[in-house]
Amino acid sequence: MTDPIAFPAASDDWLAFATTRTDERLAQVDEIVARLKDGGSRSALEILHLWNDLQIALRSAHSEAEVLAEVHPDRAVREGAESRTAASQAKDAELMTDAELAAVFAAADATGLDADAARLLERIQRDFRRGGADRDAETRARLREFAARETDLGVTFARNIREGRREIRVAPEDLAGLPDDFLAGRPVGDDGLVAVSTDNLDVMAVMNYARDRATRTALRVARSELAWPENDPVLAELLQVRQQHAEMLGYASWADYETEDRMAGSAARVASFLAEVDEATRAAADTEYGMLLERLREEHPEATEVTNADQHYLLNRLHEERFAVDAQEVRRYLDFERVLGGLLSTTGRLFDVEYEPVDVPTWHSDVRSYDVIRAGERIGRIHLDLHPREGKFNHAACFPLAPGVRGRVLPEASLVCNFPRGLMEHREVQTFFHEFGHLVHDILGGDQKWAPFSGVATEWDFVEAPSQMLEEWVWDAEVLASFATDDSGEPIPAALVERMREAEAFGRALLVRTQLGHARVSYHLHMDRPADLATATDHWYEVSTPVRTLPGTHSYASFGHLTGYGSCYYTYQWSLVIARDLLTGFTGLLDADSASRYRREILEPGGRRDAADLVEAFLGRPFTVDAYREWMGSPAA
Repeated sequence: MTDPIAFPAASDDWLAFATTRTDERLAQVDEIVARLKDGGSRSALEILHLWNDLQIALRSAHSEAEVLAEVHPDRAVREGAESRTAASQAKDAELMTDAELAAVFAAADATGLDADAARLLERIQRDFRRGGADRDAETRARLREFAARETDLGVTFARNIREGRREIRVAPEDLAGLPDDFLAGRPVGDDGLVAVSTDNLDVMAVMNYARDRATRTALRVARSELAWPENDPVLAELLQVRQQHAEMLGYASWADYETEDRMAGSAARVASFLAEVDEATRAAADTEYGMLLERLREEHPEATEVTNADQHYLLNRLHEERFAVDAQEVRRYLDFERVLGGLLSTTGRLFDVEYEPVDVPTWHSDVRSYDVIRAGERIGRIHLDLHPREGKFNHAACFPLAPGVRGRVLPEASLVCNFPRGLMEHREVQTFFHEFGHLVHDILGGDQKWAPFSGVATEWDFVEAPSQMLEEWVWDAEVLASFATDDSGEPIPAALVERMREAEAFGRALLVRTQLGHARVSYHLHMDRPADLATATDHWYEVSTPVRTLPGTHSYASFGHLTGYGSCYYTYQWSLVIARDLLTGFTGLLDADSASRYRREILEPGGRRDAADLVEAFLGRPFTVDAYREWMGSPAA
């Protein structure tokens, strides 16, 4: 097993690490390609081993560059890493359009290969077809141009979001209702006003607690405009280039191209699935909306609609008034350090691992690194970059760093979030568990012979299911009591947790309708490629949720998933159907046998089996929507 990644100890060495290291790996890819095409007589297994070497180099190059582009505090390093992210993606597109290379794999005889090797060969042959390697030289050149342009546009789109931070300035009294620790960290300026930013921490606090509707509205507008107008032409071109790319490969739409190798299988199935979500949530959401509007009118009698600047505030008020759940009271038990310790303890118990802190150089002093240990043996390394700073990726995500390959490469990944250093919102704790679900999947699925099957390598519309399932642990009284304690050491009361669960069920349908809106925007912008992105976006939110999007805003310009997830944001609800069903396979959230079977059947196989087969192996049957429909029921309905 190779050693973990050795990051530079000196700040002056980071630029070379972000650039030269990637360049060397890409040169290694070229050398392996030349060997594969040298006309030598090789068995299918020998060819696959060379491809494995190539994938280790290419995936490591891309992963390291992508992380540094999103998190490194030095702009020059971020920009250097961005260029190498683009270069590695361009190299991948070049490979998939290489007719001579594709011919090597097309001629490979699968006789005698074991199941994993045969699966890998079939996947490689499929990917060459999807890349256009079977097309004429002119078409292949155009496909490479499309892929390169898509990469450049995606990098630009993400950069504009990452660096588009804005502020509003409000009078101190306009922040009435916000927690004392929030206000203490935002002093009044010389102009008598307080600066509130579009950082997630500020937005979440204001949307949840600010009693002043104008303040909530102003910050929601600022957040929606985060990367507008800069990203308007970027997205418009990206949608067109993707459509041209798909058509050149013989697909009717980018969504048809994207879904071909996913569980959904086609754009038409995505559309029908979104209609099913619509049908399953409409009645409960309408009832919930009526209750929110009634509550809003208690403060604003003239109100005619609930907006996306009101929704979370009103839900918090109703949770407090109808279920006796005070979100600020819950925060008292959720100190960041204790939550982190509880997360590591809980997942360590579930997945039979220990997290051993290691003192190693990383890109920022905030980063905490751990070796993941089982039975005394290191099986991976993780890096937790969990607090906001200027120039850093401003959401929450897991980024792979090294693809685990048995005996050769230690699986390594980073969790990048923006949590407070003090008290956390319960939904932030839920997000922490969710994203950590990806991280542990990447490590536990990293004991693979073949790099393309390593880590979170299942169909894209399944990858959220293990993470969504892990969210359930933050709603369990026994789990929370193990780390959710106040400053005196008293655990969060079980009765409060039960009320939290009841309160969370109310408003769930409306929140899913918001997700339905995101999914329809993602899908229809790619399917329709409207000339007026703002009008089209507003339409799809309007028909998806009764909660109104603030007029005149351009939230699509800061919808970061439009690059990575493309037309397939439906993934979150598709995976959620599976996640709710997976929970039925646990006899108890802390049951050791259930957790062991789940780890063995769902996480550890990585991409060696189809997702539907993984689920059936764990549940003993194909997955159904029954648990999702039951979970979707609202006490309001």
